[in-house]
Amino acid sequence: MRKTTDQLLLAALRTALWGNSLEVEAFAALSAEEWTILYKQSAEQGVLALVYDAIQSLPKEVQPPRGVRLQWAVNVERIEKRYAQQERAIAALASFCQEHNLPLMLLKGYGLSRNYPIPHHRPCGDIDIWLYGRQAEADRLLRDERGVRIDEDKHHHTVFTFEGVMVENHFDFLNVHAHRSNRVVEARLQELAGEGDEVIEVQGTQVCLPSPDFNALFLLRHAAAHFAAVEIGLRHVLDWALFIHHYHDRIHWTALEEMARAMNMHRFLYAMQGLAVDELGVSSEKLPHFERDEALQERVLQEILNPEFSAPAPARNPLKIVWYRFRRWWANRWKHRMVYSEGLFSTFWVQVWSHLLKPKSIIH
Repeated sequence: MRKTTDQLLLAALRTALWGNSLEVEAFAALSAEEWTILYKQSAEQGVLALVYDAIQSLPKEVQPPRGVRLQWAVNVERIEKRYAQQERAIAALASFCQEHNLPLMLLKGYGLSRNYPIPHHRPCGDIDIWLYGRQAEADRLLRDERGVRIDEDKHHHTVFTFEGVMVENHFDFLNVHAHRSNRVVEARLQELAGEGDEVIEVQGTQVCLPSPDFNALFLLRHAAAHFAAVEIGLRHVLDWALFIHHYHDRIHWTALEEMARAMNMHRFLYAMQGLAVDELGVSSEKLPHFERDEALQERVLQEILNPEFSAPAPARNPLKIVWYRFRRWWANRWKHRMVYSEGLFSTFWVQVWSHLLKPKSIIH
């Protein structure tokens, strides 16, 4: 049976992760139009460079048409350059913090890239940091000494640009104004922060990464929140899969599952575990037993690959944006019910109040 581009995308990711051979005949059957679709899917899912790595193993005559291949290579190079720029910015920011005796923890992006076969092929956007309660002090120092403009329009972090890269300076880990249950998870994350942090060097400068227990809960909640609110890409699943591949024996799985159940996101956890094993090739031996719901897992996969709500976002017209976001919120209510413990309509009013507190968050 002829394979779809969705299936070939997942096959390419397994090859990029574990080095297994691609099915040459399946890729040889792709038309020029289908290669373009596969290229666009890879970009949209945040896995463009990994899929590119995989298709390099195909015979020359089976690889994408020249135009697609060149465009692919150019954008992989952009990802690599962006990664290098971010690495320099992290080292410079960490050095600035060290000069002022400010401890710095990196969240998400760069730290997770270290789990990838080729770290600089995981696209990184902004830099997320936590300064162990000294966020305001760092913002003041950056403003006074470097003339950095600090954006304070977000709920749980400030935003600034440093060495050409956007930085989110967190004073908490989750937006506790958006969902009441976030306060419970936030309290646990605050307890875990600083417990067994991992110290790494970035261009000769030391920075901290969160402990495995912190990351397990934080990554799960972060992916779940994005999934429920808008959508997630395969890159989120890859982050989770490679994290558990590398840290499975340092995670307190019972505590994680208990928290997931208490927050009503255990089904999302199980779906992510199932996708990591079934679609991305993580060994099931690295995971504790978890409940299977194949129908729900497949719906989650299809929502990632082909979101049910796919209407284009409007231009910067506040009324149209509010209407668009309401329609998206209503269409995603099934995801809300598998991620959050509070009711749908109580959440609606909490979020309305959240946006009223920070009006610019309605548009962004």
